[in-house]
Amino acid sequence: MLGDIKAWLSTQFSMKDMGEASYILGIKIYRDRSRRMLELTQSSYIEKVLKRFKMDNSKRGLLPMRYGIKLSKKQSPKTDEELKRMSNISYASAVEAFSMLSSALGPMSPTL
Repeated sequence: MLGDIKAWLSTQFSMKDMGEASYILGIKIYRDRSRRMLELTQSSYIEKVLKRFKMDNSKRGLLPMRYGIKLSKKQSPKTDEELKRMSNISYASAVEAFSMLSSALGPMSPTL
């Protein structure tokens, strides 16, 4: 069946069979055929985003956040050093990057 699909695709497109994919579109693919298991992870993207927003040394935890956690303005940066550090981070870009990650794989994204 897979051979038939590849044959048909090769009549429609110029293509080359490069074997099984292990990484595609930023998603790492792990296979365990003996256990009939397939795992998709974006850990390299997560690490890239954390580094981009200077959060690569942050404490790691379980996602999604625990229900009932209250965020408030009291947690905002207060000292000049904290304000300077946060001024270099585009809040909208950070939210977009992490939002894209959660919508791409949702609960399948690993905890780091």
